Amino acid sequence: MKSPKDIQIADFAYDLPDERIAKYPLAERDASKLLIYDHGTISHRHFRDLPELLPTGSLLVMNNTRVIQARLHFRKETGALIEVFCLEPAEPHDYVLMFQQTGQCTWHCLVGNSKKWKAGVLTREIKVDGRVLTLTVERGDADLIRFSWGHEEVTWAQVLDACGELPIPPYLNRKTEASDLRTYQTVYSKVKGSVAAPTAGLHFTPAVLAALDDRGIQRAELTLHVGAGTFKPVKSERIEGHEMHSEWIYVPRSVVEALLHHGGECTAVGTTSVRTLESLYYIGKKILANPEATEEDLKVHQWEPYESDEGRTMEEECVRHSSMDSLRAILGWMDRHHLDALHTSTQIIIAPGYHYHIVRRMITNFHQPQSTLLLLVSAFVGGEHWRDIYRYALDHDFRFLSYGDSSLLIP
Repeated sequence: MKSPKDIQIADFAYDLPDERIAKYPLAERDASKLLIYDHGTISHRHFRDLPELLPTGSLLVMNNTRVIQARLHFRKETGALIEVFCLEPAEPHDYVLMFQQTGQCTWHCLVGNSKKWKAGVLTREIKVDGRVLTLTVERGDADLIRFSWGHEEVTWAQVLDACGELPIPPYLNRKTEASDLRTYQTVYSKVKGSVAAPTAGLHFTPAVLAALDDRGIQRAELTLHVGAGTFKPVKSERIEGHEMHSEWIYVPRSVVEALLHHGGECTAVGTTSVRTLESLYYIGKKILANPEATEEDLKVHQWEPYESDEGRTMEEECVRHSSMDSLRAILGWMDRHHLDALHTSTQIIIAPGYHYHIVRRMITNFHQPQSTLLLLVSAFVGGEHWRDIYRYALDHDFRFLSYGDSSLLIP
């Protein structure tokens, strides 16, 4: 097989009419359609049927990130509207500390209409719990934006809730509405930090979760904060020219233990969970090579899965290091550092040619043509089977993208 770096993104195009993109979710989350790809056979049911389609006693891993109201708007004295889109915490860098921060903070941001705001300070009045405050923004070096609101009893989380706008996907071609504050969050979202929802999880309801519990299907939660890069189109002809976004991940010890209990494999809810789980294999491999590795050393780089040691193939590497080996190594590393969770980041790209280590079943929505998410799905089902799946979905009136229908993939 040719190197994944040589993949032509044009080979992953398909015709997606605009009317097939779901602009709004269904009134009942679990009433969405569920395509089932099971060892090459394709059928469909409804998402509420998911519990009976998963093996009794198996493990389901979900991303519990929560979307923040990351868009803020300011108006210059000239009348120009400036949008500041918060992407990643800078100071403090830790997400939990950031949302507890009072008085001031700094973020890495995108600035809309930036030609109209090269430097200087912008302000706007906001109301937080009955207090009227002045929120100030100041441009720093590169993409750094400093926010200050001068009140030591008001947290940054409260500021965002008071004046931020939830960032829905650009391909919906509409403004954020009040209903999105509820529907563009999973029912199990907990940890604030994402600028986009892990959309495969949007179909779950309390009833579906209860049915999973009744069937003895264990649920585990990790966190990957989804960045704006998830919508970044592949503009290069070959995948080698596309730079993947780095995303912060948080994996509790209990998740690693659950994976070990289930033989190092699971069902993943969404591509964000997939990228986190598969990154664990390479994190464990780093620890096996360097037991004294720091959290920074554990970051998974974009092409790392395709770079084998001493000229070995990926298949030979898998024989040398199993998923169980990696997971045990992570637990040992956490023990040595007295940690109850793994914090690091991943830039992993999963494309055809990738060998999956931990994910055995995947729940995911239908993705944009020529996207890295479609590459991930193609790598999972193998060959050109993704075309069969997407052709079936188009022929059977499935709804596409974030607010669309879902699939259960079992290669």
